[in-house]
Amino acid sequence: MYQWVVFAHVLGIFGFLLAHGAAAAVSFKLRGEREVPRVLAMLDLSRAASATGSVSLLVLLAAGIIAGFMGSWWGQGWIWASLILFIAMGIAMTAVGSRPLNRIRGLLQPGASPRAKPAVQPSAEVAFDQQLAVMLAGIHPWLLTVVGGGGLVVILWLMMLKPF
Repeated sequence: MYQWVVFAHVLGIFGFLLAHGAAAAVSFKLRGEREVPRVLAMLDLSRAASATGSVSLLVLLAAGIIAGFMGSWWGQGWIWASLILFIAMGIAMTAVGSRPLNRIRGLLQPGASPRAKPAVQPSAEVAFDQQLAVMLAGIHPWLLTVVGGGGLVVILWLMMLKPF
């Protein structure tokens, strides 16, 4: 049974990484985009991938916690370090990744459904374009890649080698 739980844990990781791959691609592409319809389409893709990522996250966490009990790992430091690092990465990725995208969504869809067009007055077009450009420049895909990828490498090392 333990192997099936670990299988579910790894399957959750694959789904999580797949969804985050789409979100990462969006982050890299958005920085250079200025056409509102394209930005909205990419933000929709990012949000759709987020749903898959959330379900996968629940699967990987639940299976990982169960595997920790089944394998009697909770008395060892590596599992706690992995869990703490994963939580810290989630906080960092939300602050650096999700918040800027949510601010852009707020600019383009103030108080509206995800499919609504932005309400911009013609006289405010220049200010709007500048504000959008500043917000898009505030996306940091390489920082997200280093934090997320580097953190996952450390977690993989902890899980595979169980150094403490």
